Amino acid sequence: MSLTLDDVQRAADLARIEIGEAEALVTLDQLTRVFAMIEQMQAVDVSGIEPMAHAQDLVLRLRPDAVTEADQRGAFQAVAPETEAGLYLVPKVIE
Repeated sequence: MSLTLDDVQRAADLARIEIGEAEALVTLDQLTRVFAMIEQMQAVDVSGIEPMAHAQDLVLRLRPDAVTEADQRGAFQAVAPETEAGLYLVPKVIE
């Protein structure tokens, strides 16, 4: 994908970034290199490779999904300003 100086200026305008001529030229060079690298990566055949969840072969330690604390909902709601049907009532902030 080839970019032009107009493309860089348009992207800067859309992002509401003020960019000078010299900075636009530097940005054009950087973006051109980034897009060239993306094209190289897209050219790689990955049809036989399975997706990875992590870059390293890690095994996460999992703990059992079990309740470890006592239910204190009643105690918490007893000190709340307002509750109804087990829910906390809060003042309306958006009209």
